[in-house]
Amino acid sequence: MQNFRDLIVWQKAHQNVLSIYNYTKSFPKEEQYGITSQLRRAATSIPTNIAEGTGKLTKKDFANYLQTALGSSQEVEYLLLLSWELNFLNDKTYQELNNVNNEIKAMLISLIKKVRS
Repeated sequence: MQNFRDLIVWQKAHQNVLSIYNYTKSFPKEEQYGITSQLRRAATSIPTNIAEGTGKLTKKDFANYLQTALGSSQEVEYLLLLSWELNFLNDKTYQELNNVNNEIKAMLISLIKKVRS
């Protein structure tokens, strides 16, 4: 068992959650229970699953939680795209958040492969 806070992918995912919470504050109020909530939950799911997975006793279980985190990052990717196309995010912010999310996905894929080998 390892400390999830030591994982760079967890650190990056946690910072991304903080950024997403900050940017979604300006989303339309009517989206509070729609896109805003869903994007926040999906983003939060990534570091949450990484943290929960580090508490599991087997590598297989840890890899499964990492896989769930990867699925959540795919959800974040779509919700960022939707938010941008609805003009809730400007071009610069969208690119910034999407780039970080892509880095997180790549790190998760790499870690999954390492844990499963």
